[in-house]
Amino acid sequence: MRKKLAETTAEALAAVLPITVIVFLLSVFVAPMPAGTLVLFILGAVLLIIGMGLFTMGAEMALIRMGEGVGAQLTKVKKIIIIIAVAFIMGVIVTIAEPDLLVLANLAQNIDTLVLVLTVAAGVGIFLILAIVRILFRISLSKMLIILYIFIFGMSFFVPNNFIGIAFDSGGVTTGPITVPFILAVGLGIASVRGDKDSMEDSFGLVALCSIGPILTVLILGIFFKPSDGQYAAAPIPDIVTTRDAVFEFIRGIPAYIEEVAQSLLPLLAVLIVFQIVTRRYHKRQLLRIIIGLIYVYLGLVLFMTGVNIGFIPIGQSLGADIAKSSMRWLLIPLGAVIGYFIVAAEPAVIVLKKQVEEISGGAIPGKAVQTYLSIGVAISLAIAMLRVLTSVSIYFILIPGYIIALILTFFVPKIFVGIAFDSGGVVTGPMTSTFLLPFTIGSCADPSKIMTDAFGLVALVAMTPLIAVQLMGIIYKNKMKHLAETEAQEQIDEEIFDFENFEEDNNQSK
Repeated sequence: MRKKLAETTAEALAAVLPITVIVFLLSVFVAPMPAGTLVLFILGAVLLIIGMGLFTMGAEMALIRMGEGVGAQLTKVKKIIIIIAVAFIMGVIVTIAEPDLLVLANLAQNIDTLVLVLTVAAGVGIFLILAIVRILFRISLSKMLIILYIFIFGMSFFVPNNFIGIAFDSGGVTTGPITVPFILAVGLGIASVRGDKDSMEDSFGLVALCSIGPILTVLILGIFFKPSDGQYAAAPIPDIVTTRDAVFEFIRGIPAYIEEVAQSLLPLLAVLIVFQIVTRRYHKRQLLRIIIGLIYVYLGLVLFMTGVNIGFIPIGQSLGADIAKSSMRWLLIPLGAVIGYFIVAAEPAVIVLKKQVEEISGGAIPGKAVQTYLSIGVAISLAIAMLRVLTSVSIYFILIPGYIIALILTFFVPKIFVGIAFDSGGVVTGPMTSTFLLPFTIGSCADPSKIMTDAFGLVALVAMTPLIAVQLMGIIYKNKMKHLAETEAQEQIDEEIFDFENFEEDNNQSK
């Protein structure tokens, strides 16, 4: 267990360190900040690293096992109404506990936090049902995605502009460190019971569909809900003089997050208890391991939320505002590209995706190529996001062409790469995107009245990139396999010709 904790903490360090170094360099050369503020940021980074390490280990011990158990158990249920009810409840509960969603909801000040969280959770619950039905009845993922995205973009034209960015962002943050392991595990559980040759391919795509649900439900919310018109208030940075002041700032803030995280995780614990009583699926040792895992998840989330809200969000907003007000506003574009490149390179979930693609392609597509495609793609996305902040370009001019390209590609790549591509949008929208980049972008908006239209949408842009990048790799893989097959066929023909010529020569000699 200690070894595993060391591994997960090292992954968290790799994810947080690039941002920490970039912020330090900016505070020295571009936007100087008080030493006390920098200490606050560094302490927040330390809490993030420890919290993410504990959380990741707990998720592997508890959430993945629960997801696999629920998925396998659902396939044994004969009544479709029970499958629908359980899928909806589980989708809602794991989404409410999602830390990235809580961060986004707190940043979207014009929308009531509870209303937004429950709307997003309902979207995940509904579309988890749809995703499970797709696996059970073997419905084409490509056709479903095309129909759903056409419907979403059509509906978005009837929704106020200040809801568009937050709607598409909600789809990205929902596929976070709690939801993704659980949903993927549910898919694998259902697919393993089905057991036919296409079952593993169909297990991909759950995350893609569950990320569409929140977009749709938030757009519907935008039709009926009028957000408050108050001025957007940046998170205040406390006056820190000594390191002791910084430490006590976190100590004073932590009780609120102890309560907040407990409220998010208690429903998940209740579901575990009910599930165990009804199914008796887990042995005592397995159940104990899951409970210990949930404790790690709880401790990790408390530290994560404390570090984010006290150390990361205020400094991110302040740093973005300082750069936007300076004569070097243009620096936001290359800065976004650099941050995007290093965030993907350090994101722990990208490591999982690299291994996954290598295994599927039999080594034809190396993991290094996966990382390069994603890093360049997200760097471009973030550069475009910063350009939006500076020019107020409509997000439609980016998302619509991007999704059209991604959906067209689904007809030209192997089926399994479609599922992986649309699932991988959640891979690159990791904790750093919502905890630092989104606040940084919010701070960069010179006009506070345009924050909802210009800053929000960042997560959506980042999540769009893998849809294209992974499918391009799928085309490369398809061409490599085709070339390999042609080469092998040609070699076989050459060998047969060679054997025939030798046979003829031997025959002539014998005569």
